[in-house]
Amino acid sequence: MTTTEELVARVNKILDDIGIDMAGLFEEFEPLPTVFHLNRNLNLLQDLEEELSRRVGETTPSVRGLDRTSRDPHIQWIYKKKHNRVLALERLRSAITAHKMALALVMANYTFRAGKREVEIKNIKNPEELGKIKALRKPATLGRLEILPYLAYSGDVLRLLGHESREVRETFKFIKAKLREKGTVRMKSLRIEVEYWDRNRLKKARLDLPADADIEAELKKRYGRRFRWRVLSLVKTRGVLINNHYTVDNIALAYSSFDPERGAELLGTDLFRYYFLTSETERESLGLYPDIRLCIDCHYSIFDLPFSGKRGFRTGYGSMLIIRKCEMEKLLSGRRSELSNLPNYLLGGVLLYGMSNYGEREVAELLAIPEEELADAIRRFVISGLHKTLFADTGKFEKFMPKSEKAKKFLELLQG
Repeated sequence: MTTTEELVARVNKILDDIGIDMAGLFEEFEPLPTVFHLNRNLNLLQDLEEELSRRVGETTPSVRGLDRTSRDPHIQWIYKKKHNRVLALERLRSAITAHKMALALVMANYTFRAGKREVEIKNIKNPEELGKIKALRKPATLGRLEILPYLAYSGDVLRLLGHESREVRETFKFIKAKLREKGTVRMKSLRIEVEYWDRNRLKKARLDLPADADIEAELKKRYGRRFRWRVLSLVKTRGVLINNHYTVDNIALAYSSFDPERGAELLGTDLFRYYFLTSETERESLGLYPDIRLCIDCHYSIFDLPFSGKRGFRTGYGSMLIIRKCEMEKLLSGRRSELSNLPNYLLGGVLLYGMSNYGEREVAELLAIPEEELADAIRRFVISGLHKTLFADTGKFEKFMPKSEKAKKFLELLQG
């Protein structure tokens, strides 16, 4: 049985070899060989991580609090050995996250088939069967395949970053700061206590109002002019967008290395598309960005980057669109049969069209989906009548309504 130090040395050697091998894999991207190598590496790394974490554990002592002059050299050696073990374990976990993200990115953009049978990406492990499998591109693009060569497959994020230019390192820090920021508080509602006169008697009442409500006007309607009020509490939310530092490090490294000038903006666009082109159920299983929030309920500034130069932009605009989309997903729960199996990526385009001031061409460009398919999806959405349920202003959908009187009457009968 190998010692822990021998296992640590083996882990570092394997990760170094993976870093060298993966560098040449993406010179000409081919989905099948890429998936095969990623699966092979991932299985090996997960076995090593299981064994090393069993030996090392989750915590390790620190020598920072010890006085330099009073440190025993034998104790220093013990602490250094434990420190190296933890570093190897951290490196392993970062590499595993990079491999999982890469596999999820390929899976999100390709379907694999052997004849008429669909092949799960995790089962592509036998090199002899690669010739029997075909990779078919999906109609909608999730993430960005161009970042695949830049993920930290060796787990050495800082070492890889040290080989890059100053511009890349600055972009890395900027992206990482954006992903680690806590979302700006979004007040969902206000709980108010009101004192008012009713038939010459002073009474009290408590009520909840939306955060954007005109409080004075609302209270005048209910209690007349003789009242006073105070806020008891705010219902609000806050938290980071991605609660996994391995994911954050890999994303920041990949996008800053791919495009140092526009990396943050490209990431903001890809994250925005991720929320609009998928359903909450898909996001639970996709694994494209491990430990990202399934839905957001507060403002994150990274979603402002794709819109900062567009008309109608204001701070929090991108987050507001995603929040509304998530709310509409819940309203549509159980009613998807009314949409004639409309794909999630087209449904996301329809919802963005209805809630924003963008036309179908702008929506198609923003989400990278075909404009003709989007227009057809909007027509099917109008026929279902759900646009009246989800949107207060249905004026944008009028152009997609039937023109002839017979068609209008038929649609009225169809919608009940």
